[in-house]
Amino acid sequence: MSNSTYNKMWVDTHEDLEYLLKQEINAQVAKPQTDRVIIFQMLVTFYVKYVQIFRSMEILYDQIVHPQKRRVIHHVLDGVMGRILELKNEMVKLEFSEYHYCDDVLQDLKLTPEDLEIPIPGYFVKDKLKVLKIRQNILEQILSETSLPVEQKRVVKVLTLEEAIQVIQISERARQGRLRAKFMLEIRMQEEKDRLSKHRAASTLAPELAATRIQKVWRGYTGRKIAKKERAEEMIFIEMAPPPNFEQLSPAHLQAQKTVLQRHVVQEVHEVEYQEALITLKEQVRTVEGMDIKETLQDQIRQWFIECRNTTGRFPNFPDAEKGGSAAIFATKTPEEVLQEFVTQGEKKKKKKEKKDKNEKKKKKKKGKANKEEEEDGWKIAESHFLPTIKEGQNTFEVTWKNRKEDTNLSQKYVAELIKEEKRKEVEEEIRVQVDELMRQELKNLKLAVDRDKGSKKKGGKKKKAKKGKKKKKEKDLTLHRTINSLYEELIREGLLIRPRNVRLSDFIGEYNYLGTTLRQTDIEPMPSLSDVRQLISLYGILPLGSQAVHEKAPLVKSLLLAGPSGVGKKMLVHALCTETGANLFNLSPHNTAGKYPGKIGLKMMIHMVFKVARMLQPSVVWIDNAEKVFYKKVPKMEKELEPKRLKKSFPKILKSIKAEDRVLIVGTSQRPFDAELKTFCRGFQKIVLIPRPDYTSRFVLWRNFIQQNSGILTSSLDLSSLAKVTDGYTQGHLSQAAKYVLTEQRIKQLHTKPLTAVEFITPLARQDPVFKEEEETFKDWYAKTPLGKKRAKAAKEQGSDKGKEKGKKGKKEKKKGKKKK
Repeated sequence: MSNSTYNKMWVDTHEDLEYLLKQEINAQVAKPQTDRVIIFQMLVTFYVKYVQIFRSMEILYDQIVHPQKRRVIHHVLDGVMGRILELKNEMVKLEFSEYHYCDDVLQDLKLTPEDLEIPIPGYFVKDKLKVLKIRQNILEQILSETSLPVEQKRVVKVLTLEEAIQVIQISERARQGRLRAKFMLEIRMQEEKDRLSKHRAASTLAPELAATRIQKVWRGYTGRKIAKKERAEEMIFIEMAPPPNFEQLSPAHLQAQKTVLQRHVVQEVHEVEYQEALITLKEQVRTVEGMDIKETLQDQIRQWFIECRNTTGRFPNFPDAEKGGSAAIFATKTPEEVLQEFVTQGEKKKKKKEKKDKNEKKKKKKKGKANKEEEEDGWKIAESHFLPTIKEGQNTFEVTWKNRKEDTNLSQKYVAELIKEEKRKEVEEEIRVQVDELMRQELKNLKLAVDRDKGSKKKGGKKKKAKKGKKKKKEKDLTLHRTINSLYEELIREGLLIRPRNVRLSDFIGEYNYLGTTLRQTDIEPMPSLSDVRQLISLYGILPLGSQAVHEKAPLVKSLLLAGPSGVGKKMLVHALCTETGANLFNLSPHNTAGKYPGKIGLKMMIHMVFKVARMLQPSVVWIDNAEKVFYKKVPKMEKELEPKRLKKSFPKILKSIKAEDRVLIVGTSQRPFDAELKTFCRGFQKIVLIPRPDYTSRFVLWRNFIQQNSGILTSSLDLSSLAKVTDGYTQGHLSQAAKYVLTEQRIKQLHTKPLTAVEFITPLARQDPVFKEEEETFKDWYAKTPLGKKRAKAAKEQGSDKGKEKGKKGKKEKKKGKKKK
């Protein structure tokens, strides 16, 4: 697409954003709501609309080449991402569930479930690509030094001459034997053909009858072939089957991909030019306008001296640099008011505060009960930390870019006027500091001259000593004299810092749960779909780790638990987290830390090193595989040597040490969470994501994807629908292994003559144990015992009791009406 198309898309997106902001303001001003259904509908509507704005803004930031516009879009993007996380948090608090189904809202807005997918901004990795490459090179170099390749580890046995000759003789005799057997087989087959041909009776059919039979068979074959072809064409025509070249990229699509890459190159060129212009234009403003700015500031400050002298009879005190210097003078205030702010002592302020406190206490006592009743009666949307940033970005767009004509800027390079406006303020602030020093000295000289005439000395006011708050005890740095690079290398050598696999979140394939809303309406809690899991990983992991501004202000998620049966993709999601955000991956799993840094001091040092490097080189993911072992109820005898509960006591301290500015996420994976102590386990992990086995729709998509990945060809002879139904209970890992087992090199060569069938995949699947319903029920029961599960069950009971009361009231009213009629 062209620059004008993206600019039009930008204008349309801001119009939608402006309309959405007005709705949010109206919702904040409106009366508190009491109906949970209405509240949830409002939150879901806001959530879906913000996701649509986020999707379009992400495309704009990726494709617009104008450097100044991209900065405005980036600012709005951070605000929109944070607002989505806030709305998600409100929805979780309201429904007591991590999974939400909004089919009715999607239908009203004419959207599809694909429109709910959270996009992952490309700048999370693109902006720090050089740093990531340097780290990857260091990691590969250290790994190559510490671990030798497999070929070098093999011990090569030196053979004597006799042994070598014997090996060659054996292999040669075996080769000759195989050839001899092949020749003998061909001779026997030929002899068998000759024998059968002698005993075969001559044909007694007439030539005409034989010809008609041959014609019949041939016409039947050609007719079936034509019917099959016409049936396939009809299915393509009614769009029930894809065209033959559907999966191949069209020339237009390839050209679009080339233009996307070209725009990325243009972005880099324009960014370099913009950075150079920032320096050159600032120097230009300083040289051209610097003296004029300095003279105007001096004249303004001198005029202020004279006005204060005329009104109050004495010269004012010059504001300190901490209070803003002369910038505090030019506020919209009179000289008397400015003088009073700097001359008045703190006693008057204290008296006013004491009076206000007394009045407020009286008012609070009177209104306390009323406020409590109001709060209990209704629900209001919580205050947002990100709406101001969104409004700020909206205002800059309307003031600066909405009505700007860009007929001359066809290449979409930087606008010099806007840079000069920004740099003029910076130059003014720098010059103001110099002018303030000069004017302070000038004010002192004026005061001395006046004091000499009066023969009096000015008494300096007493400075108040700032109350010193209690200093918090700082944790001792156990590695004070060591560099981050040395700690980084040590963690790699110890195997605590590992290389994540190059896996994208889009590789975690799964479909939307189309029955979620209907099941909840019938008071049945559905199992989450794989699409819901992918969305939660984006919201709780990727977006906060990718953006510093979002992580600092959004609801803080320090730890995340991925629970589910073996093979559902828990480890894959951990690696996808690191790939999408460029995060370091630290492995503190019990089996990985066994025998490393022994004792209490060693454990303390290990934790200190890991989290110090994680904070310095953020974003970082600390992975704990088999997390239930850290919180074991009772350690099995076989695992006592591993000391799996080493991290249990220090886990709360670790969580406390992670702050909003630290982009560090602890991710635990568990396939047997019910083996852990429930209370401590749930305290350790703030968010618990239950990953189920794939449902029918997800299995259908997974089979198609795995077969195509392994060079398989999909034909009408392969009934994917039946295969997806039969494989109920099998996980993604089972399906992937079965596809690899069937699609060998030899089988791939035979696909054109012998197409795939569903029966071929049954044998490898039969050798694997599926996830039975009993195991799935244990996961459901365990999740129901978690804090969020308990709240969900309690809310469901309350709703059920409320419905029963309403039905009872309706029944009584009907009985009364019946009696009156009689």
